[in-house]
Amino acid sequence: MKKLSILLLFFTLSACSEAEEGSTSEEDNEDYVTEIQGPIPAPASGYGSLGSYTVAKVTFPSPLYSGRNVEIFYPKEITTPRPVIFFLHPYGGERSVYNIGLFNFITRRGYVVVFAPYPTFDVSIDERYNILWESFVKAVESYPNLIDSSRVGFMGHSFGGGAAISLAYKGFVEKKWGENGRFIFTMAPWYSYNITQEQLQDFPTNTKMISQIYDDDTVNDHRMAIDIYNNINIADEDKDFILVKSTVLPSYTYVADHGMPNSRKAYDAYDFYAIYRLLDAMTDYVFNNNQAAKNTALGNGSAEQITMPSYKGQALAPLEVTDHPTPKYDESKYEFQYGDTLNPRRE
Repeated sequence: MKKLSILLLFFTLSACSEAEEGSTSEEDNEDYVTEIQGPIPAPASGYGSLGSYTVAKVTFPSPLYSGRNVEIFYPKEITTPRPVIFFLHPYGGERSVYNIGLFNFITRRGYVVVFAPYPTFDVSIDERYNILWESFVKAVESYPNLIDSSRVGFMGHSFGGGAAISLAYKGFVEKKWGENGRFIFTMAPWYSYNITQEQLQDFPTNTKMISQIYDDDTVNDHRMAIDIYNNINIADEDKDFILVKSTVLPSYTYVADHGMPNSRKAYDAYDFYAIYRLLDAMTDYVFNNNQAAKNTALGNGSAEQITMPSYKGQALAPLEVTDHPTPKYDESKYEFQYGDTLNPRRE
């Protein structure tokens, strides 16, 4: 567990040095990069462009994490419950400010986001999972005026990406959330606990999935994402495995590493085109039954899905999409390897 503690310390020092929970939104955002970085702007229209809703937020005390609040971001103008995305953060990402760009984007597009913090230190993995779960349950039970639990997405990064599988199963199967639309969007996932092979084979048939990895990630072995993707019983037409590669321009480097996405280190066109755009299309397809949106969200390598913008004639590296992922690099590249004893699915 030594290397786990070292990594947790790294994330805590680099990602979470902000104001205490419960501060005003201005204080929460003081470390947030408000202007898009790099020479390429956000999309002006279409999927990935900013919506017209106003971002509002309500909080309530975490049911199991003393002194911290669960945050619900919602469109201020709504008059009826809206589809919800439960976000599972990485180690050290206990404050929503680290990815406020994503949460604001989702809300401005007309959906609700539930952000639930869990402790970085001094708790077990099972306790972290339970804190997330009880926070999501309380959000649904306490705010039926905001949350339409019949249309649900689970989105997670790193530790949260691995945890999203188990918690999505509990939500979809035990709570029947998402009966009118459900999806999973994982990013650079860590190990997946509390999910059996039998449960992976028992996901509801209307579940959609995007599994995304980053070419320059040296933290989490891509095999974790590949394992879950290849074993979950979602049809190929309803899931895509996506690799994002870095692009070096003369004046700016768009980096595809373990830090994607965040609103501190690099808030740039990669956030909007590689992540927000696909998520936007996925929500339109799953929540609104817009069949045309599938070509962008789950296009199986379509031009609409993989094409990235250009700058002065140089195109950003296109997304690489497959239904049959295999490892590209040796396990030795990664801090957390698939064959490590920490991985409950290593065998």
